Amino acid sequence: MKTILLTGAAGFIAARTGELLLQKGFRVEGLDNMNDYYDVRLKRYRLGRLKAHRNFSFHLCDIEDRPALGRIFKKHRFDAVLNLAARAGVRYSLVDPYVYMTTNAEGTLNLLERCREHGVKKFILASTSSLYAGQKLPFKESLAVSTPISPYAASKKAAEEMAYVYHYLYGIDVTILRYFTVYGPAGRPDMSPFRFIKWIAEGTPIRLYGDGSQSRDFTYVDDIARGTVLALKKTGYKIINLGGHDPYAINHMIRLIEKNLGKKARIEFRPFQKVDMKATQADIGEARKILHWTPKISLDEGIRLAVAWYLANRVWLSKVRI
Repeated sequence: MKTILLTGAAGFIAARTGELLLQKGFRVEGLDNMNDYYDVRLKRYRLGRLKAHRNFSFHLCDIEDRPALGRIFKKHRFDAVLNLAARAGVRYSLVDPYVYMTTNAEGTLNLLERCREHGVKKFILASTSSLYAGQKLPFKESLAVSTPISPYAASKKAAEEMAYVYHYLYGIDVTILRYFTVYGPAGRPDMSPFRFIKWIAEGTPIRLYGDGSQSRDFTYVDDIARGTVLALKKTGYKIINLGGHDPYAINHMIRLIEKNLGKKARIEFRPFQKVDMKATQADIGEARKILHWTPKISLDEGIRLAVAWYLANRVWLSKVRI
């Protein structure tokens, strides 16, 4: 049985990835610091689902804590490290840019150094479509991405560069996955799909930055998890986009939520924010070729599933702060 270290295990994408790994027969050692950047109730919910599996163990640990990481690596022999731990959120990175560098960049370095010390040969890094700001659509992995427009994106770029260094110097097999606007059940409450579902369901005005014409390459969380597990294969060093490939306007997503809830949104328009991108669209040619991956869940179906999950859990979700 292969053993995977999964960082950020209580996070949105990592938790779903962990469930898929466990279903496929892997042993998963999950690691998370359970920080309160957003409501911890959601993290506990996801973690509870993982703990229901007998081949899952959890470590309350921060990837910034080098001694703690050292103890975990000494205790277990990992076949791969999936670094899905991160300080997420483009806008909040303007408030506290330091924590983005210490977690996303230095935390990644800490894990790579432990991999070097303990002979772990496979490393997957979760990265972001935010790196493509200002580039021509659709976004290809070969683009220079040298003009990040937020501390969040800059910290992810630093993590990518360090991962390449450890591939070049020490032969670690590295796959970097650039995720595009992930949504679905148990999603992050700082992201618009979760917020808009909750606000519309409760009759609270939604806060919309810009006029809603900006588009996103929405990607359902199960598709992202499946692509992440497929990336365990040997690639040498590869950057791969995982995205829905068909961008939709924010206004279209709002209409789908309204349709599934049977309620009309009340909208408070706010100024478009400088750190936001006008549009994203993934070129997924590399994902098709290398991972044999394409997204399966349409935005219509994904929003239906996300709304259904919210309605089934609305009693406790009503207390979740956003």
